[in-house]
Amino acid sequence: MTGMGFAAVARVTEARWIACQVLDPIGFGLKPGDELPIESTLCNEIRGHRQTIVFDDAADDPQYRDHHTPRIYGLRSYISEPIILANGTFWGTLCAIDPNPAKVKNPEVLGAFKLFAELIAYHLDAETRLQSAQASLERERELAELREQFIAVLGHDLRNPIAAIDAGTARLLKEGWTERSPLILKLMKTSVTRMAGLVDNVMDLARARMGGGISLTMTDADLADTLQHVVDELRVAHPEREISAIFDLPRSLTVDHLRIAQMASNLLFNAVTHGASATPVLIWAHLRDEVLEIGVTNGGSAIPTGQISKLFLPFKRGEGRPGVQGLGLGLYIASEIAKAHGGMIDVSSDEQETCFTFSGILKQAEPIA
Repeated sequence: MTGMGFAAVARVTEARWIACQVLDPIGFGLKPGDELPIESTLCNEIRGHRQTIVFDDAADDPQYRDHHTPRIYGLRSYISEPIILANGTFWGTLCAIDPNPAKVKNPEVLGAFKLFAELIAYHLDAETRLQSAQASLERERELAELREQFIAVLGHDLRNPIAAIDAGTARLLKEGWTERSPLILKLMKTSVTRMAGLVDNVMDLARARMGGGISLTMTDADLADTLQHVVDELRVAHPEREISAIFDLPRSLTVDHLRIAQMASNLLFNAVTHGASATPVLIWAHLRDEVLEIGVTNGGSAIPTGQISKLFLPFKRGEGRPGVQGLGLGLYIASEIAKAHGGMIDVSSDEQETCFTFSGILKQAEPIA
């Protein structure tokens, strides 16, 4: 259209002039990605006043005959049109140059350059809008997944204490008041307390999925007592299963006892659900050299090696026994609680037994007086 030998779409900022795309049949020497010193260009002036600069021959133009840009680059003819985005932001220029004079200072060329610059701005805006829409879509997808997990986690973790309360209520209604009634009521009260805690915990889980991590409320208490409550709760909810417990712990440890109880309950429920029904489930805990370990062991078939790495993903489950239902969130939640305590859960599995072991470095609290 212009008969000029070089054209470029240039990104122009306060500090940089960058060639985004070029047409260079005369061998001016710039390639896409190349830069020119910003202060040596006329585009730097256009960034300031946002007006078209055009001349047919610098030698005859009173404004540009002595300008440093034509002199530096040996150009005679020049046209540059600002590219302005829809929000008013200056983005860069569409420009053309030639070492020889050219007829470009006319309505046809000026009008065409203006339309081309507007078209480039339109596509840049469209790309920005597309990226923004994709980012919004991704955020909505994450929020939708988070909402699903929020509901599913609440239902999953409330299952055990609800089952314990249901079993306790059924026994009290059937047997009336007996010497075991105070123990049953105590277990039911503990389950209610855990249920209230779990409602708060799923809120923290939501923050964990959004990158904030699960928050902890550290207290000094008897961890063996905390874990024993979990064992008793599972025994009431699953009277057909044998659950053994061995705790070798100091009287007081500084941890988030509700979270540790939640982690242990999920590990136990996983063992009861997926382990061999004829084999007892064992939970053990000890503190050695400030390293707290809590393990849950069950019999049954070995977990395939390829599945172990997926066990702690949300909504993923092992193969388990036929007909077993579950949302696949228990192990995920347990692993997040372990991470919040600065630890991790390790899995070992063979044809004899499967063991999930939490390990975390903790400091022993002062003994309870």
